[in-house]
Amino acid sequence: MMSPSYSATSSEEYLLRPVAVYCGACLGTEPAYEYAAASLGRALSVHGRPLVYGGGSRGMMGTVSGAVLQHGGSVTAVIPTAILVAGGEGGTTERYIELEGQGREKIELVVVESMHERKVEMARRVCGFVGLPGGYGTLEEIMEVTTWTQLGIHSKPVVLVNVLGFFDPLRALIKNAIASGFIPARNERLIIFVDAPPGANPMTFNWGAAALAALDCWSSPGPGYFTWKPSAPNGDSTAEFS
Repeated sequence: MMSPSYSATSSEEYLLRPVAVYCGACLGTEPAYEYAAASLGRALSVHGRPLVYGGGSRGMMGTVSGAVLQHGGSVTAVIPTAILVAGGEGGTTERYIELEGQGREKIELVVVESMHERKVEMARRVCGFVGLPGGYGTLEEIMEVTTWTQLGIHSKPVVLVNVLGFFDPLRALIKNAIASGFIPARNERLIIFVDAPPGANPMTFNWGAAALAALDCWSSPGPGYFTWKPSAPNGDSTAEFS
């Protein structure tokens, strides 16, 4: 089994480290999605929390990274070679990688060889993960880093910005998996859902501040399933039960 070769951060390092954000390469159908992405980017910058993300400059990815840059924050983009050469994510009719755009020369660009390397590189650089609305890629990334905490590869929070109930079906699926005996009840806490208060306007609520507060308040539900040993020369890792 392949596994990332990095360890969990100490509490002293935690508040100083960057945050990975997973989100869509398009804006979706609701203006509140874009507003939440901008709110998160602004909060990251104001609180001195660098952004690590997948490198797009349009859609939700462009909105959150643009907001960080606009407010003087730091951004690192991690992009596989194939996606960079092809012009970005989102298919062949639209281009999403525009690091030459105004202000984007400040982005630190990290080019990797595969999608797996991208996920490992992003994860090892950050203290936690925030998910905004997105598609298959966003959902896959959220679930993989959550699984890594369950397995004990790392111990880091995952926060989902639940704009207009976007992630409600995922929350229901997790609860159903717990009720069906596939997820331990304690591991429901591996993912934190950030909801707006009842009656709050999703176009004015401070999603970014709420997401960072959730990151900072997170505590691990317990040790992961395994204790991971260093990778072997062939890249494989072995594990023992914790």
